[in-house]
Amino acid sequence: MAHYHLRSNAESTFAAIKAEFGQRLRSKTDTAQPNEVLLKVLCHNACCLVRSMHELGIGPTFWANDAPAQKAP
Repeated sequence: MAHYHLRSNAESTFAAIKAEFGQRLRSKTDTAQPNEVLLKVLCHNACCLVRSMHELGIGPTFWANDAPAQKAP
């Protein structure tokens, strides 16, 4: 059953990506097609992150101003 749930999660994710960004790839070259798929996955993850932030009412925390200044070599 554990293997079944892993597969169902993957199938649900693929269905969500296809629903959001379309089922077809527009790229024609063998190099561009995997890049387009990876970009769709990246955009899906960003959409899920933003949606979760809004649903949970949380905001991002940036620590760049708290880091000590680094000296140039």
